[in-house]
Amino acid sequence: MLAQQKQQIIDLFNTALQPIVAGTGLQPSVTLERPRDPSHGDVACNIAMQLAKPLKKNPRELAQTLVAAVLASTEHGDLIASAEIAGPGFINLRLTAAAKQQVVRAVLQEAAAYGKSQLGAGKKVLVEFVSANPTGPLHVGHGRQGALGDALSALFQAQGFDVTREFYYNDAGVQIATLATSVQARAKGFKPGDAEWPESAYNGDYIAEIAQDFLAKKTVAASDGEPATASGDIEDIESIRKFAVTYLRREQDLDLLAFGVKFDNYYLESSLYKDGKVAAAVDALVAAGVTYEQDGALWLRTTDYGDDKDRVMKKTDGTYTYFVPDVAYHITKWQRGFGQVINIQGSDHHGTIARVRAGLQAVNMGIPQGYPDYVLHKMVTVMKNGEEVKISKRAGSYVTVRDLIEWSTGNDSAAQAGDEAPRDLTRGRDAVRFFLISRKADTEFVFDVDLALAKSDENPVYYVQYAHARICSVLAQWNGDEAGLNAVDLSPLTAPREATLLAKLAEYPEMLQRALEELGPHQVAFYLRDLAGELHSYYNAERVLVDDQAVKMARLALLCATRQVLQNGLALIGVSAPTRM
Repeated sequence: MLAQQKQQIIDLFNTALQPIVAGTGLQPSVTLERPRDPSHGDVACNIAMQLAKPLKKNPRELAQTLVAAVLASTEHGDLIASAEIAGPGFINLRLTAAAKQQVVRAVLQEAAAYGKSQLGAGKKVLVEFVSANPTGPLHVGHGRQGALGDALSALFQAQGFDVTREFYYNDAGVQIATLATSVQARAKGFKPGDAEWPESAYNGDYIAEIAQDFLAKKTVAASDGEPATASGDIEDIESIRKFAVTYLRREQDLDLLAFGVKFDNYYLESSLYKDGKVAAAVDALVAAGVTYEQDGALWLRTTDYGDDKDRVMKKTDGTYTYFVPDVAYHITKWQRGFGQVINIQGSDHHGTIARVRAGLQAVNMGIPQGYPDYVLHKMVTVMKNGEEVKISKRAGSYVTVRDLIEWSTGNDSAAQAGDEAPRDLTRGRDAVRFFLISRKADTEFVFDVDLALAKSDENPVYYVQYAHARICSVLAQWNGDEAGLNAVDLSPLTAPREATLLAKLAEYPEMLQRALEELGPHQVAFYLRDLAGELHSYYNAERVLVDDQAVKMARLALLCATRQVLQNGLALIGVSAPTRM
């Protein structure tokens, strides 16, 4: 049901309610739902059950009064075909065939804008995702974050929000020091297994590549930040650190390029210390009286804000614990005017949520409870040739995003360092993006490379893209003027499969809003698979290019509308819509 039609029905019920609630002080709110069982009708309303008790009326009798008034109104026109009372007072409505067919007209008129709205106009949202430590290539967990974050950002944009995609670099702390000593050891000629090799060092081949370029005194530059030129001096640990961090930020840029993900802003953890924001956050918490000293450490009373125990902020050695710069970082998000912030992170970050939120509440800046929102995702297991893949040669201990894209493209050789992605990686990128949002974030996921390469109905991304290509093939055979389809007579669309396909097209805008409200972009992938299924079933049940001109044109319009919705949905999740397969 289209939004305009939904509002028309709500207006009809409100008009019917006016004489019933007059003088009672009641202000009823009419809501419409889609019945779980399609055989019950197209629209369900429980307003009679809501009002029966305060009005001291029998709910079924009240429902009958409302239905009679609605159907007696001349305003319902060609919208409502029939109504019936079910159970204790549910009102089930059936729409006319003409009303259901109007979705085709709406899709063809609105085109790429179908499903979009301005619900979020004037509201700013920041979505932070990937945010990998610059200590190695992006792994498949980062890939899942990339797919989720980019799709969720697109959902917000589709509803009119001003969205900022942000990548937060943890470029300070112990892991960066370990990176520097790892590269230094390689530059000195040591390798994993040698007695001189640091126990905590990173072991991937990429460490050797960084060391080699450092000794060659090369210059590297990331997408955001100053270039770094290596000194070549193996004792210059600061030059090694700066060069290695910039080198790996550039590597991650290439991973994101291959994945088709772009960020609006990059934020460095090191800047929080450099600009005094960490110290300012600590001072604000101390001034608020929510800290105390014990055993030589500074503690935050997080139990006052729902945490299970108080947390150390500043350790006895004078360094800050992990969540303190996070608190400072989120204060900057609030100060930058982001009333809603969503963090997409691995489920291993669950323990930091309570303490970060506690810190934000404690600084007394008016930051609301529950800020920021979190979408936590479970791990991804990669299967290839029927076996689990646990490591990448370059990364040393995990599968990288570029490995997954290369494999899913059909190229078994992983992308090399410095590869600017000259090959067409569209197929692999499409598969990885679709697969990684095709399950709820909080469920574990098995990425089957063999399935991603399969040209069969079992491969969900192939199944959806083939639906789009199949429609393109029919329209090419017809070879007519698609612009004229918007004005054709849609009344011949009465076959059962047509009715089902029309209903699925009408669900798209509501699905988008529901996915946004629940922060669940997986619902887009679910919907696209269902829509593709309805299209394939329709194609197998009914011929489109029939001799009857009126039927043919109506069916072509239906196919054209279906193609448009497939395009819109695939674009939201960053997947292409091929015209040929």
